[in-house]
Amino acid sequence: MNKSEFLSILKKKLSGLPDEDIRERLAFYAEMIDDRVEEGLTEAEAVAEVGSADSIALQAASEIPLTKLVKAHVKPKRRLSALEITLLALGSPIWLALLISLFAVMLSLYAVLWALIISLWAVEISLAACAVLGAIVGILRLFTDGAAQGLAVISAGAACAGLFCLLLPACRASCSGALRAAKKLTLGIKKLFIGKGKTQNETNDR
Repeated sequence: MNKSEFLSILKKKLSGLPDEDIRERLAFYAEMIDDRVEEGLTEAEAVAEVGSADSIALQAASEIPLTKLVKAHVKPKRRLSALEITLLALGSPIWLALLISLFAVMLSLYAVLWALIISLWAVEISLAACAVLGAIVGILRLFTDGAAQGLAVISAGAACAGLFCLLLPACRASCSGALRAAKKLTLGIKKLFIGKGKTQNETNDR
């Protein structure tokens, strides 16, 4: 595959991203290929070293904020006709309500997920506090109320410390898992946009 073929495929894979980002990445990879050719590689070898168009498009989508990506698709490429504006206005009670409902459901699920994680960490912090206080109060009771009561409080603190140690890996795993899930969800939404639309230049050519 030569340079022009690769850039043509890459342009199609990047379609759906903001036109400015498409131009920047095409220029970047064109220059990268030229640099490798100047170093003595053939165009085919230089293209192979750059990587696949699919991986480049996926990386580009992961780096672009979701809000910017959505804005690029919401913003019309041309002026809407009076009929289109009228149809959008008449249908707004339906599509706007569905959009708000979908957003509310997604936001609720996300909030519930993080509420559970926060609750788990709250329990973990409480166990840590009980372990520390149990040790301190137990030591004090050894000298004031006798060995039996002091050891009982220290034992309770030690039990809390043990539970803290047992729950700590679960708390860490839940946080990292939630972050990975959120990242994958965001990337999955972004993948719906890439490779689906036409760039502004393609629209103008038509």
